[in-house]
Amino acid sequence: MTGEPKVRTVLGDIDPAELGVTNSHDHLFFASKQLPGQELDDPADAAEVLLDFKVRGGAALVQWTPYGLTRRTRELASISQRLGVHVVAAAGLHRAEHYAPAVLGHVVDNLAREFVADLTEGTQPADLPGEPRTGPRAGLVKVAGAFHTIDSHARLTMTAAAVAHQETGAPIAVHLELGTAGLETVELLCGKLDVPPQQVILGHLNRNPDPRIQREIAETGVFLGFDGPSRANHATDWRLFDGLEALVEAGHGGQLLLGGDTTTAAARYQPGASYLLTTLAPRLTEQLGGDVVTAMLVANPARAFATSWLA
Repeated sequence: MTGEPKVRTVLGDIDPAELGVTNSHDHLFFASKQLPGQELDDPADAAEVLLDFKVRGGAALVQWTPYGLTRRTRELASISQRLGVHVVAAAGLHRAEHYAPAVLGHVVDNLAREFVADLTEGTQPADLPGEPRTGPRAGLVKVAGAFHTIDSHARLTMTAAAVAHQETGAPIAVHLELGTAGLETVELLCGKLDVPPQQVILGHLNRNPDPRIQREIAETGVFLGFDGPSRANHATDWRLFDGLEALVEAGHGGQLLLGGDTTTAAARYQPGASYLLTTLAPRLTEQLGGDVVTAMLVANPARAFATSWLA
């Protein structure tokens, strides 16, 4: 790829150095049939969350909400401009169970084309088939693995994401189901589909706190996302610190990203996106040191979400 790396935000491309303190995985808008009654779909609430994140020292938020799950990119752009916080939106597709059959039927036959269009032309308003692409452009492709395996749906979406990466340079962010199948995902994306490891971000590694697996994944060169803190039932808080410390000591501090991953109305304020800065970062600083935590929040996201865009 040629040209200076840029991060593609909902307001346009910026220099990676402008990104600042970054929540590397969260959702201001998200709605799935798997979570009835827990929709994040209120622009006023989203603005309040983003403002609080800014007041706490945040400068950028990466929304991993893909096609069909109420990503509301035009509202993202409006809120971003009004508050002065960078926001990155996602193209892509989640696990099949999140969608009604009609939604999947609209896109599965032309996934790569859909992904590329979201990245280069703009996202569809309200994700409605047939609507003109007048929304902001996405800045990454988000796809999802299956529990402990790469099923047929994951193979389809990851292959389309790899094509979209080759055509645009876009980073690929992967939801690992309960943190599993990380090595299998890297083998497919980087081994068989030729996506550079530094352009792949694996999410939810904190949900499968196996230090040996985390170390093996880190040795491949991909970015490792530790997101969704304060979910005790996912073994996050009480194992997160030792896991991050082990990876830093092994020389992988430059690959670590932190995020909030708020996906339900119940979690919007408890703990919420700002928990990352009000609680998690100070505790990590005590254990790992300020420079290490700053890298996770600033330098690492600036590299993870930047690319020399081809289109």
